[in-house]
Amino acid sequence: MTQRPVALITGATAGIGAAFARELAKTHDLVLVARDKARLEAMAAETTAARTTAAGTTAAGTGGAEVLAADLSTPEGCDLVAARITAADRPVDLLVNNAGMSLNTPFPRSSVEREELLLRLNVNAVMRLTLAALPGMTARGRGDIINVSSVSGFAAMMPGSTYPATKAWVTNFSESTGQLVRADGVRVMALCPGFTRTEFHQRAGIETAKTPSWLWLDAGSVVRDALRDLRKGKLVSVPSWKYKMVVFGVRHAPQALMRRVARGTRSRIGRGDH
Repeated sequence: MTQRPVALITGATAGIGAAFARELAKTHDLVLVARDKARLEAMAAETTAARTTAAGTTAAGTGGAEVLAADLSTPEGCDLVAARITAADRPVDLLVNNAGMSLNTPFPRSSVEREELLLRLNVNAVMRLTLAALPGMTARGRGDIINVSSVSGFAAMMPGSTYPATKAWVTNFSESTGQLVRADGVRVMALCPGFTRTEFHQRAGIETAKTPSWLWLDAGSVVRDALRDLRKGKLVSVPSWKYKMVVFGVRHAPQALMRRVARGTRSRIGRGDH
């Protein structure tokens, strides 16, 4: 029986990562990566059970989802996941770099340790795992990488926050790399959602009570839009018409106007963290 392709998802236990796991379980064997092994095993059990229910039985030779507990903010964690990506017997066909974090602290009140942690997870881990995946993918003439970025990376709309700067890097890196390897049959795409209902903001301690309800996206819809855009060969995916309009606005509005809008968001940065 032909084996299904393998998808590796980082940050797979919650939010967009969990939504990717649930959606890709329909078509791929999964490798789920996060720090919490217990939550990983629960997600693996959930996706395997859903797949068994849908198909009547688990496909031969798959054995359900693999779990890989790793802290991608450390070199050791990146090495562990990179080794799985390049495994000769079951290499990864689709890599989803979803793990990330934010700091609810304005830069002048932050610390070197916290800022370096942000960079290691949001930037360095994406670079390391993408670089691990690309040689094998290009040699095989196929493969996909989705790097989860954010609409916040398109402009300096969160004064004092360094999170958008990391996401600007992810988007630029993905678009540039995607242009380079598309001739080899490999697709690299940046996924740039807006506000999405996940644990992300709560974990970062970011206040969201004043964010209008119509701005919030559903993680499942974000993932389905992303996979559709990947199939179309897009280098950057911005889910939902409302955020497509936001991105168009920040790219084309006068800079003086954008700075005035950004000043209105300043009070949201660093709330509760002094």
